[in-house]
Amino acid sequence: MRVGVHTSIAGALENAAHRAKKLGCDTFQMFSANPRGWRTLDPTEEECVRFQAARCQYGLSPVVVHDNYLINLASADPLMREKSVAAFRREIQRAVALGADYLVTHPGSAKGASPSEAIKTCVESLRRAAEGVQFNGLMVLVENTAGQGSAIGRTFEEVAEIIAGAARDLPVGACIDTAHCYEAGYRLHTPCGLRETLRQLESTVGLANVRVIHANDSKTPCGSHADRHQHIGRGEIGTAAFRRIVRHPRLRVMPFICETPIDRPGDDQRNLRMMRRLAGEDKSQRSKVESRKSTVKKSDH
Repeated sequence: MRVGVHTSIAGALENAAHRAKKLGCDTFQMFSANPRGWRTLDPTEEECVRFQAARCQYGLSPVVVHDNYLINLASADPLMREKSVAAFRREIQRAVALGADYLVTHPGSAKGASPSEAIKTCVESLRRAAEGVQFNGLMVLVENTAGQGSAIGRTFEEVAEIIAGAARDLPVGACIDTAHCYEAGYRLHTPCGLRETLRQLESTVGLANVRVIHANDSKTPCGSHADRHQHIGRGEIGTAAFRRIVRHPRLRVMPFICETPIDRPGDDQRNLRMMRRLAGEDKSQRSKVESRKSTVKKSDH
């Protein structure tokens, strides 16, 4: 299992990789620029080289970039939609320049339109943003939502419709958030509920199209449509449910990235350790196994 967290780019882009290594991540997520502003700076070639060197040095994979929070590719407002398409195009270009593997985006809000109209708008916006861009291995991942307000992507069917519509023009898959699933009404906290959730995910999005899992517990009840993340095992989903999730044979092969709160120093490390413990592994055990393997190989020669 590859597990990581969202790390900060404060100081320099490569610091996200340095912080991920220090925390003990196998993979990590980051922003490529200020996530709460329209005016963003593109990285220089030198910054991209330093970032890629740090990522490769530590063997961190995959690298996931999350897009700007202001972007709304489904907006019914022409001005907002134009700004969002332009901003998302820059997101794609920055992610490609950094050598990232995935770019995660929220589908957007249907305010002022029906969900079906908003889905069509989102698809068209994705196509426009990707026009003429060389992706060089980057894939855009559409993330499911908790369904707060007018947000689209609350159901697997909506996520699947966006992916199917955009797939003709750009490489696209899905990022599935455990808290968002639960808050949207998917009962993945019980054994039967997890089986049914995965059945629905397979029949709509397709598990093969899910490339990253955002591992987050939830502060709010199932079906609340309130997007509130909690530490792994300390929320409404719970420890037993996350143990089933991370040990499921169809899921454990996927990268898990925690976007859990930082209420006190060390919370990221604690959530990473919890994920590994629930999966039946930890870093110290893996280091001992790798050391033994290395010793065996040397003795064979």
